[in-house]
Amino acid sequence: MNTRDQKPPGESGLYNRIAVLRAERGISRQQLADDLDVNYQTIGFLERGDYSPSFKLALSLAEYFGLPVEAIFSKQPLLPLSQQVYGMKTESGKLEKQA
Repeated sequence: MNTRDQKPPGESGLYNRIAVLRAERGISRQQLADDLDVNYQTIGFLERGDYSPSFKLALSLAEYFGLPVEAIFSKQPLLPLSQQVYGMKTESGKLEKQA
C-alpha cells in the first residue's frame, strides 16, 4: 500500500500495521485477541484507528509480533516495512540502501 493511499487514522490519531502483521502471519482477529487476552472487537477498533491502545497493550503487541512499538504504531503514515528497513526509493523508483 502506498502511503498516499493510506486512510487517515480514526479517532485515535494513530496509524498502525496490525492488520498487515496479522495477515502476514495468518492470524485472525479472534486468535490475536485470545493470545493478548483482549476482546476481538478491541483488535478491530485498533486496526481502524478508532481506539488508542494502552501502553501495556502496545508493548504486548510489540512483543507478540517481535517488533518495536514504533514499527507498529505511528502518528505519521507508515512506509512499507521493506522500504523502512532496507532503504528509501529514489526518484527513479529504485531502492537505495540507507547508510
